[in-house]
Amino acid sequence: MHSTTNQKIGLSITDKRAHLRVWAPLAKKVDCLILANNSKLSLQAADYGYWQLDTDILQEGDLYRLLVDEKELPDPASRAQPEGVHGPSAVVDLAYAWTDLHYGAPKQRELVIYELHIGTFSDSHDFQGVINRLPYLRELGINAIEIMPVAQFPGERNWGYDGVFLFAVQNSYGGAKGLQALVDACHASGIAVILDVVYNHFGPEGNYLPEFAPYLTDKYGTPWGKAVNFDDVYNYGVRDFVLDNVRMWFEDFHIDGLRMDAVHAIKDFSPVHILQDIRTLTDAIMLETGRSHYLFVECDLNDRRYLEPLAKNGFAMDGQWLDEFHHALRVAVGEERKGYYAEFNGVAHLAKAYQDAYVFDGNFSFHRKKFFGSSADGLAAECFVVFAQNHDQVGNRMLGERSATLFAPAAQRLMAMAVSLSPFTPMLFMGEEWGAQTPFQYFVSHGDDELIEAVRKGRKQEFSEFHASGEPPDPQAISTYRDSILDWKEMESAYGQQNLSYYKALLHLRKTLLSAVEWSREQFSVKHDQDRETITLHIQTQERDLLCIFNFSSHKQEVPLRENTTWSVLWNSDDESWGGNSKMDPVQRGSAHLSELSGLLLQHSRNDK
Repeated sequence: MHSTTNQKIGLSITDKRAHLRVWAPLAKKVDCLILANNSKLSLQAADYGYWQLDTDILQEGDLYRLLVDEKELPDPASRAQPEGVHGPSAVVDLAYAWTDLHYGAPKQRELVIYELHIGTFSDSHDFQGVINRLPYLRELGINAIEIMPVAQFPGERNWGYDGVFLFAVQNSYGGAKGLQALVDACHASGIAVILDVVYNHFGPEGNYLPEFAPYLTDKYGTPWGKAVNFDDVYNYGVRDFVLDNVRMWFEDFHIDGLRMDAVHAIKDFSPVHILQDIRTLTDAIMLETGRSHYLFVECDLNDRRYLEPLAKNGFAMDGQWLDEFHHALRVAVGEERKGYYAEFNGVAHLAKAYQDAYVFDGNFSFHRKKFFGSSADGLAAECFVVFAQNHDQVGNRMLGERSATLFAPAAQRLMAMAVSLSPFTPMLFMGEEWGAQTPFQYFVSHGDDELIEAVRKGRKQEFSEFHASGEPPDPQAISTYRDSILDWKEMESAYGQQNLSYYKALLHLRKTLLSAVEWSREQFSVKHDQDRETITLHIQTQERDLLCIFNFSSHKQEVPLRENTTWSVLWNSDDESWGGNSKMDPVQRGSAHLSELSGLLLQHSRNDK
């Protein structure tokens, strides 16, 4: 791992003494301005353009700014911005009375992830609102939550990907102490915490980093402007910054895993990629603490190098989101083939995703107009996170519609089964489990009028490829945010309770199967019938055969079963218990009988005669 320092960046407190370390390699002078009495403390120049200060004058809660050649700025590695992105930084002691010393995260193959957004998950819009729902999540069958980014962003309404203070936890959510309390409470409930972090760009408002050093480079372009400087001149300070951020989440917040946003947009042609440095650091932390920490990425390159071990010069990430599974699944249940859905044919591509993970693994992509992707052979199934919906796939629809408003209940149950009984790592999006009707729209609360107008214009352009008519909701309007807040009363309806019961039983079934069967890609054989729109997954072990049969068509299907074999039904997505229509035994006369848009899980025990 290449780093110029193992000292913490920003302001940290040890034994009631404050240690301030700032990277400003082009500055001639750096001071700390304490706002309470307007006094200055001078930082001393150190190696590689760092400036540092050790003092007992700064105390928890003190507001301060940095003076870089007399220019007044917030601390780029601030641990708190109580007055927002343009306000002063605040001293925070990250010492916490942890009660989770004996907690260990679940094994990767056992993870069941629940993605949520702090601001819209509860009526209190904060970390405490999540703590209050932990018993509910545990009963649902969730053992990991994935939190959308909490790094300080402009205003109080944002998805989190506009963060500009990577070390400061959003003040309106409860700040650093609130996040620590949430993680501690999650661990007490047996739930791991995965945090979404953004290292591919910085938000457009409140980004003071370029005032300190070349954090950005015009060597590459990105959708957000200049690229983060991971390989240009002065890149070492940027790499230190990111690596220290990773260390903080794991050590000071006991976060169990990171999900790194759009790593395909990280431009780094260094001999050692920044992701490889993050892997090396994470391994060192795990060795030191004995705790497991996961590294997941969002990546649309279908490049196995991201998952290959360091020994093969891979980036050694633990897993990645598998968007192609989602796209194929949605088209299979009737999603209109527009935009990036256009090149997915439904059942055949979904069967390929089950078998090969990547749908595009070197074949031609007409959406991209090139041969695309690499083979995922040999990569473990748990490396791939699959879902029927997530914040991107819901929120990047023009109106932010969830599956429950787009598809019939039978299709929703079928998609949930397809995800939960896959060999991959399943993920739910908050509210999915009861069929939430509230949209999840794109919202911001910027303070710059030109930026607000640019965001509005960008959203309109984004939907031109989908040929969407009408106007997208105004991202800046508070009504857009309020409409996106989960309505927990929906869950209390008969429809909500049926859905919730379905998900609970389905996740319990997955857990039971995992403990009894090697639920891996290698154990699966996959067959599909494009004309009938069916997929059959066959899992064969010494003790039993399992058949998972999906009917994605809009009419009943009969699938022949092996002769002279007794099959028992472990799961029927069309059972009356969940609001389905199945009134008869789905296994009759040597065939499986499936209702439209439904799935069956059948078992044959080798002890049966």
